[in-house]
Amino acid sequence: MKSLVLERKGELSLRDFAIEPAEASLGARDVRIKLHTVGICGSDVHYYTHGRIGPFVVEEPMILGHEASGLVIEIGADVTSLAVGDRVCMEPGIPDPNSKATRLGMYNVDPAVRFWATPPVHGILRPSCVHPEAFTYKLPDNVSFAEAAMVEPLAVGVHAATKARIRPGDVAVVMGAGPIGLVTALSAIAGGCARVYVSDLAEKKLQIAESLSSAITGVDASKESIADRVKAETDGWGCDIVFEATGSPKAAARIFEPLAPGGCVVMIGGQPDPISYDAGAAMIREARVENIFRYAHVFPRCVKMLSSGTIDVKPLITRTFGFEDSVKAFEIAASAPPSDVKMQIELP
Repeated sequence: MKSLVLERKGELSLRDFAIEPAEASLGARDVRIKLHTVGICGSDVHYYTHGRIGPFVVEEPMILGHEASGLVIEIGADVTSLAVGDRVCMEPGIPDPNSKATRLGMYNVDPAVRFWATPPVHGILRPSCVHPEAFTYKLPDNVSFAEAAMVEPLAVGVHAATKARIRPGDVAVVMGAGPIGLVTALSAIAGGCARVYVSDLAEKKLQIAESLSSAITGVDASKESIADRVKAETDGWGCDIVFEATGSPKAAARIFEPLAPGGCVVMIGGQPDPISYDAGAAMIREARVENIFRYAHVFPRCVKMLSSGTIDVKPLITRTFGFEDSVKAFEIAASAPPSDVKMQIELP
């Protein structure tokens, strides 16, 4: 089937690609999905520009894409919760159901998890795919395919907010106004935060952040210290939670500066190499540090929040391309335009 293929670092093509028969086979508890909308994730772009993320190396051609929505076109014999014609979004990681991590409820950290567009597993920038019923979620009528393709990045923000153990009225800082930083800010507000400061170097992204909610304050990190701003507006106390969503070692090194005593830091941004931060600053605050890896048990929550209007992701979708323009879309995404947040590709 025609697919967007990362041939090697820096080289993409839109071409016919043979899917392994085992992957295309419909099991009793699987559904076949016609893909409709696929988001371009930072990890997809990173594989394109660098050929690897940590230990995951692109060693042979791989189909990209893992943020997706589509239409069920076939169901397995034992499928009960979905029917042909259902509009769905899909959780892209499939764990080993018998692993210890899965049995403990931490299926996202199962070492055997197979995650779309993570070598050697193919992604879903292609016409159709087969996916387990258990990781496929029916969409309410008022959630569009485009919004549904945002559930995957939103799940990261909701998982981070859950790990932070937000209390109503908390003040939070989100470092980074990229797609993950912005969905984290929205998730923090939905979770009960009264004020969320979002810091970044790109003025346009900060404008987008502030347009999402009156509870969001943008801080230009090139012009002022986020720690100084937060302390000035909290009587010197600091914020209750810091979400690190930049993936920048420089930002991570100063993660505790705006944090109040007893506060929590949630590390979201992927770091390609080991980093260091001020353990002494963490100690004197008795700071709690949480790390997240993707998400677990939050897709249904995300779908419900989109349907109810608790979270609105539509302003984050800044550009949409046709499938025939997929290579161009990735070239533009790799240039990191400051006015864009989330780019999506619609399949025919």
